[in-house]
Amino acid sequence: MSSFHLAQLNVAKMKADIDDPIMKGFVDNLDEVNAIADNSPGFVWRLETDEGDATDIRVFEDNMLLVNMSVWESIDDLKKFVYDSFHLEILKRKKEWFDKFDGVFQVMWWVKAGTVPDVDEARARLSYLQEHGVSELAFNFQRSFPAAEKYLTLPT
Repeated sequence: MSSFHLAQLNVAKMKADIDDPIMKGFVDNLDEVNAIADNSPGFVWRLETDEGDATDIRVFEDNMLLVNMSVWESIDDLKKFVYDSFHLEILKRKKEWFDKFDGVFQVMWWVKAGTVPDVDEARARLSYLQEHGVSELAFNFQRSFPAAEKYLTLPT
């Protein structure tokens, strides 16, 4: 078992408030997608409220921005969930519920196994990726890096 896990954050800009009928198709599938994630090989943790999802958690000033944050044992485990499960069907429909996001909308980074990252770190990693591009400190599916102790903390 690895001593590192993969953390990820992705951001989406809703077309309407979460309770608006426009968002119904997204909301109606949320429990199923979350259950698939929770039961996927390599799943470790996801950001959620007592209601079981993260739709009420605001990480950014813009209330129309939803976040998804999770931890996985490996990049391959996350990739299988994203692209080889029912999640892909929902991903294909994202234009129904979400507007194009200006800037970087997803970031991945390594954490020590057993660590639950907080939203401040996730926001900092996303900003780092936006400002500096892909690196060992903040990356994406297109270009990722192996875990290493020296990349667990962003430079100050």
